[in-house]
Amino acid sequence: MFDPCNAACKPSGRNAPTSCVMVIFGGTGDLSQRKLIPALFHLIREGFLSGELRVLCVGQRPFTVDEYRDMIDKGAKGFIEPSLFDAAAWNAFVARLDYLSGIVADQNTYQRLSDRLEAMRLEEGASADRMFYLSTPPSAAPVIVEGLAAAGLVKEDLGWSRIVVEKPFGQDLDSATKLNAQIAHVCDEHQVYRIDHYLGKETVQNILVFRFGNSLFEPLWNRNHIDFVEITATETLGIGNRGRYYEEAGALRDMVTNHLLQLLSLIAMEPPIAFDADAVRDQKSQLWNSIMPMTPEQIIQRTARGQYGPGFAGGKRVLGYRDEENVAPDSRTETYAAVDFRIDNWRWAGVPFYLRTGKALAAQVTEIAIHFKHPPLALFSHIRSENDLPLHCIEPNVITLRIQPNEGITLSFGAKQPGSEMRTSRVSMDFYYHETFNERLPSAYETLLLDVMRGNATQFLRRDGVEAQWRLITPILETWKALSPPQFPNYSFGSDGPQVADALLARNGHAWTPLVPAQDKSSA
Repeated sequence: MFDPCNAACKPSGRNAPTSCVMVIFGGTGDLSQRKLIPALFHLIREGFLSGELRVLCVGQRPFTVDEYRDMIDKGAKGFIEPSLFDAAAWNAFVARLDYLSGIVADQNTYQRLSDRLEAMRLEEGASADRMFYLSTPPSAAPVIVEGLAAAGLVKEDLGWSRIVVEKPFGQDLDSATKLNAQIAHVCDEHQVYRIDHYLGKETVQNILVFRFGNSLFEPLWNRNHIDFVEITATETLGIGNRGRYYEEAGALRDMVTNHLLQLLSLIAMEPPIAFDADAVRDQKSQLWNSIMPMTPEQIIQRTARGQYGPGFAGGKRVLGYRDEENVAPDSRTETYAAVDFRIDNWRWAGVPFYLRTGKALAAQVTEIAIHFKHPPLALFSHIRSENDLPLHCIEPNVITLRIQPNEGITLSFGAKQPGSEMRTSRVSMDFYYHETFNERLPSAYETLLLDVMRGNATQFLRRDGVEAQWRLITPILETWKALSPPQFPNYSFGSDGPQVADALLARNGHAWTPLVPAQDKSSA
């Protein structure tokens, strides 16, 4: 069984410096400059990576090495945390960056890459351990993997060779299965790290410790005590300049697949026999497989979609989705998605798991709310609440795990108000990471890049897990495509979302937690 002491109390080895040669395909792109390069620099500054780390970026632009370093210096430097920035350290780091110009569809690119890596190993003493990070469009993944294999770069004769693949892992079940088969044809599953940056966040990694490491909560984590579970990931911004991508993806593909289903698995999975990659991912896959794919009739009843229209943000009028750049004027793409999933197992039978995500909403919130059932009320039937309502109108206990912003955990419960009359009030106990530990939280990419270098695949998706998720999502995509969507747009920029999503919960006697901006939560 899962041993919380083994998972949480043993030294993780995080402070032991490690190293490799990291090859970034798409090294001139936005992800590299905003996330990957800053994460590597932060890890070096915090002492988690040794000075032997080398970074070789592959891109289509015909840069020289000096031109590439100059671009990184002007771009990525702006994303370094001020508390960790040091000019001398930054300059030394940039001096270790290398660049190779090449087209990913050209096999000659991989032979030149192989020659460069071998020269770095023999002439410069670079590590024989190699990480290949695919910061590229999903369609390029099989091309790159096959190119690496043809050049002999996936072999592990002298050191390990690991390939990191960014989401989305396919567009539906068929494409995901095909992509997995293409990758499996040229390398072993243990070499593949399918990355979902949500799994690197501190609060997400704390979920299993919170569940299985506290005897106060673990016995209550089932259908006997929990009424429903709410998983929310919302943003205040629209799609910005991502219109072309979003027209192909939509909210369901972009966020529910991977991100929200991962959070659902951590909340609902059975305890693994050990805290290692295979044991944890076995339980995740088992959980996803215990959710029955919905029929078209169930999809109509248990899903909702929306698209934002014009509205106001910061006192200024803002565009609706159909008015954004690279978006069709009659687009049917959803910018909001909500799903009522049901888990068909002994622990969770009958408990709804409500997932919602959307753009252009009232608050930026990523959190999981565990709503407990009402206690028997006979003893308190005569008591009034703070709003002079009967006690059964008071909200029941809720545990909220906040992933962003203000990472932490809140437990709400009822308490008697001071005074001679028996009146109740809802109060809360709050835990905030930054207040309790008073230390910097590593970014998700810092955590996950270090895990790849250490060979820890616990927080990465396995092939069977990817396909299990798509088995749930593909029927929804197909049904939505076959049906006419609601009258889009159906919610205003800056609102809580479409009314059809409210109806999704109301038919079960439930309601969404209102979206409250972070600065207002202390008084909410």
